[in-house]
Amino acid sequence: MEKNYIKWIRSKVGNDMIFLNFVGGCIRNEKGDIILQKRRDKNKWGFPGGAMEIGESAYETAMREIREETGLEVEVKKLIGIYTNYYDGYPSGDKAQTVSIFLELTVVGGALIESNDESLELKYFDMDEVPQLVNKQHEDVYTDLKNKRYGNLR
Repeated sequence: MEKNYIKWIRSKVGNDMIFLNFVGGCIRNEKGDIILQKRRDKNKWGFPGGAMEIGESAYETAMREIREETGLEVEVKKLIGIYTNYYDGYPSGDKAQTVSIFLELTVVGGALIESNDESLELKYFDMDEVPQLVNKQHEDVYTDLKNKRYGNLR
């Protein structure tokens, strides 16, 4: 099996509805602002993160995806929640029920990048000035963060 799980599974099922597992992260600066990623695939803002690969733990996914998408090295601070009853469509026509684990993360190294293959832009936002988010799942994570609710299971 190749390293890219989504590409591999899509070669078998095409655009049909599948489960996809993601890990996303909330990173704050010293003022409490959060980093959001303007996603290249949808041209909308969301929390950085990405898909788990076969043989990878949620922790390993968080470390890899956050480093790839932001340039930052992070540690897990706490679990925001597990978000499971969400559906998404992609520009390719792919459809998925997304199962995401969202973590609050602390920066321990690295440097914030400006953009890359997946990110048009990365920017810190005040919690009261967050733009429209990429989907309902990210909106619910934001609402839980704003209301200081942790350990969510949706």
